[in-house]
Amino acid sequence: MISGKDKGKQGKVVLALPKENSVIIENINLKKKHQKPKVGGKKGEKIETPRPVSISSVMLVCKICGKPSKIGYAISENGQKLRICKKCKAEI
Repeated sequence: MISGKDKGKQGKVVLALPKENSVIIENINLKKKHQKPKVGGKKGEKIETPRPVSISSVMLVCKICGKPSKIGYAISENGQKLRICKKCKAEI
């Protein structure tokens, strides 16, 4: 995350929502949901669920340098298009 209340945190993308321009990331942007008891003798509970986050506030972290960076593209020797890290020029 590069902005918002969870700035600086990292996590895996669970679900991408391209029509809404948002993603759901595990353990980021958690909201509490109060759930009623389903069985008569039990108590209700508070469940934390991850909510969608705007794509503009998320950045990819490079595996090699470990820093958030922009993505660039390069053509390999055999003609394939590769994604590269703009900071360390390593293949992602």
